[in-house]
Amino acid sequence: MLNRVISKETISMAWLVVLLLFPVALLNYLDRQMIAAMKTSVMSDISGIASESQWGYMLGQFKWSYAFFSPIGGLLADRVSRRWTIGASLICWSAITFLTGLVDSFQGLLWTRTAMGISEAFYIPAALALISDYHIGPTRSKAVGVHQMGIYCGVILGGFAGYAADSPAVGWRLTFQVIGVIGIAYAVPLLFFLRDVPHEDAKSVANRVDRETTANRSTTNQAERSVFSELFTNFSFLLLVAYFTLPALSAWIVRDWMPSILKESFDISQGFAGVSATLYWQVAAIFAALFGGWLADRWARRSPRGRIYVSAIGVGLIIPALIGVGIATSEKSMLAAIAALVLFGIGWGFFDCNNMPILCQIVRPNHRATGYGIMNMISISCGGLADWGFGKMLDMKLPMTTIFGAFAACCILSIVIVLSIRPRFASESDALENS
Repeated sequence: MLNRVISKETISMAWLVVLLLFPVALLNYLDRQMIAAMKTSVMSDISGIASESQWGYMLGQFKWSYAFFSPIGGLLADRVSRRWTIGASLICWSAITFLTGLVDSFQGLLWTRTAMGISEAFYIPAALALISDYHIGPTRSKAVGVHQMGIYCGVILGGFAGYAADSPAVGWRLTFQVIGVIGIAYAVPLLFFLRDVPHEDAKSVANRVDRETTANRSTTNQAERSVFSELFTNFSFLLLVAYFTLPALSAWIVRDWMPSILKESFDISQGFAGVSATLYWQVAAIFAALFGGWLADRWARRSPRGRIYVSAIGVGLIIPALIGVGIATSEKSMLAAIAALVLFGIGWGFFDCNNMPILCQIVRPNHRATGYGIMNMISISCGGLADWGFGKMLDMKLPMTTIFGAFAACCILSIVIVLSIRPRFASESDALENS
């Protein structure tokens, strides 16, 4: 009877939450991709950017500030409110997006990107935790996949920013300012319609999962452990952190550097390079996230490791894709480069829609946002180093095949890691049925 009551009270909001968060996810990644697509214009307009490694350092600074505050954002979402954490994050990063269009020095750009990283760090852990609160079991991977589609659409739109930067009537500064205003305006209806899961419902789910996952332990002792102690003594969680990090290194490189790589490798315009570097693989990722989410949800009904297997298949596709990108850019084959990027997008969609669902199988519900924040902290910190290191390798004139081959090797290791994860439970719905 309780199951039906909870379902009736929450089902009307489950997909509405995903719909409301889709534009926020889009905006969250739009500004990140815009600056990559407008790299030539920004570097020529702002004084003080003298090398590729310096540009990489600026990209890394965004990620390092983002990484440091991700666990704080997750903890705030777990302890206070996912809804208000999301709304405040959107307002702050939109205001900083507007200010980015006003900077006139490298130091100014560095500070705005640092502030952008801090403000955006609070969104993803809270958003994915809220979606997982509403979508228990059979629809979780699909719901996360739809949300991640917003990210992919943001990257695609960001790829077109190169054309805006090349236009004398628009330019890169006005583009940032307009996007900032749109984000602030959207925060009003978002906060009006968005709702946290009712407190009693969330508490009921959490209590039931606790009883399953602590069947052979003292409930009192479990409650006394801090969230960080519980997470960092969970070996499967540590494996997931490593797995989440390694493939993401290549994704940051593809997002941040591919527009300039294609521009220089094939001598094409900034606008065409930005679109070519984002459109094809992100469209592939959209369809892959939908199919991968459906496949993972279906496979999870037969095996608690179903989501893990689907995710591992995705990373397996990323490996030849990275090698293909390196070969294609070295051999000056635009068609081969696009084909490799499409394969990368398919693999990324399978991988990306299952990280939070896998996390939900190894940690308790009231620790999800914090857990994802920690995952973000480690992953994006390393992503910042990858951006800086990629710039250094370009300055050293290393072959593209060598650079992308190194990132492919990281993905090979990650498959071994994810297959070592042991789920503690399949989903909250299983816990409720067995309680």
